[in-house]
Amino acid sequence: MDVLGRGKVVATREDMLTYEYDGSADTASPDAVVLPETTADVAAVARFCHEHGVPIVPRGAGTGLSGGAIPVEGGVVMSFARMARILEIDVPNLRAVVQPGVVNLHLSTAVAPHGLYFVPDPSSQKACTLGGNVAENSGGPHTLAYGVTTNHVTGLEIVLSDGTIARLGGKAVEDEGYDLVGTFVGSEGTLGMVTEITVKLTPLAEDRRTVLAAFTTMDQASETVSAIIASGVVPAAIEMMDNLATQAVEESVHAGYPLDAGGILLVEVEGVRDGLEDARERIEAICRANGASSLRLAATALEREKLWSGRKGAFAAMGRLAPDYYVQDGVIPRTKLPEVLRRIRELEVRSGLRIGNVFHAGDGNLHPLVCYDEGIGGQGELAEQVAAEILTYCIDAGGSITGEHGVGADKACQMPKMFGAADLETMLLVRSAFDPRGLCNPGKVFPTPRLCGEVPGPYRQHPVERAGLAERF
Repeated sequence: MDVLGRGKVVATREDMLTYEYDGSADTASPDAVVLPETTADVAAVARFCHEHGVPIVPRGAGTGLSGGAIPVEGGVVMSFARMARILEIDVPNLRAVVQPGVVNLHLSTAVAPHGLYFVPDPSSQKACTLGGNVAENSGGPHTLAYGVTTNHVTGLEIVLSDGTIARLGGKAVEDEGYDLVGTFVGSEGTLGMVTEITVKLTPLAEDRRTVLAAFTTMDQASETVSAIIASGVVPAAIEMMDNLATQAVEESVHAGYPLDAGGILLVEVEGVRDGLEDARERIEAICRANGASSLRLAATALEREKLWSGRKGAFAAMGRLAPDYYVQDGVIPRTKLPEVLRRIRELEVRSGLRIGNVFHAGDGNLHPLVCYDEGIGGQGELAEQVAAEILTYCIDAGGSITGEHGVGADKACQMPKMFGAADLETMLLVRSAFDPRGLCNPGKVFPTPRLCGEVPGPYRQHPVERAGLAERF
């Protein structure tokens, strides 16, 4: 059967190797990879897969950190790399309509001449795509004051697992009835495929102030975060790094971070020019009151860019400290930062694995990076155990197992720690309403026996059914 045509199919096993990976630690092999160019292509593939009971795994740029794009049950990986057009920039209504393969930063660059930008700015924004941002409900340093992806998406065109094309929402801020757009954003590809996204555009701030504050201890830096928010000042961003992360960043990026600080804060306020100096002064006063050892204001746009280049490049810089690292993602109340960070430090000492902390402190979104060496027997498994224990700390503190990286395959087995059986059953009922056969990104979000170490999954028990699957597209 010629569903798409040869030019839209990755046909060889060697070429499919790229699609075994994303930014997480695990891998799995697809049985076919397709590269649709239109919504009609996506629908055609979905109809074929529905007819033959084949899973579909949507994939953006593969920058995800929870295994969301890994085909853990095999099947067809649907890469949206060729659906990467900005379809409309509607300046009067502050909207843009884009395909899912549009790179996050490319959208902001395209609308900048109109004095606008797209707020969610993950650290991978130079590579990650809007479709992936929708799937994971991505955030970023500058979403503290403005909200994450779900707060900036008003409409979606989707393709369900049986090939049905549907539209949810539109350009309006609110629609009558159920918030199906909000249901779909953050669903990690388990409800269907996004083929078109309508997003809010936000006017660029008139001015901003960026302050780097250094502290002797992480406790001092953590207490400062809560104090800033409690003062009534809501910055656009409050980012935190510990000394290990700072050392790595300075060696890699030379951002000008103080190497002797136990913890640093990068705080930015923005808006109309009048009042910014007052906000900056209040923030600096709070930092001093909480023991800041030094304060530095970015005097120019170049200095600001240099400071932010360090934060944006932090994950990559950690590769200088160890051959491998495991990125975790959990959320805690801001007031619990000192307590949880102390527990992570104790875990670091107990496990013998170094843990760097670089994260969105303003909304309590932790990103501990567990360093290890896969070449040393048992270290990979130990790193996974350490990362899982950190999630337990987050739950104990009244937080969540994910803030923006998603649950994916990586944390699916952790879901029962946070949700009861009735909660999970209700979520599965919602999923079934969109995808009754469970073909969309199976093995993600919800714990399954195979992934959680009980028995093999049913699909992988019959590999003969998928022999030559790529040739059928």
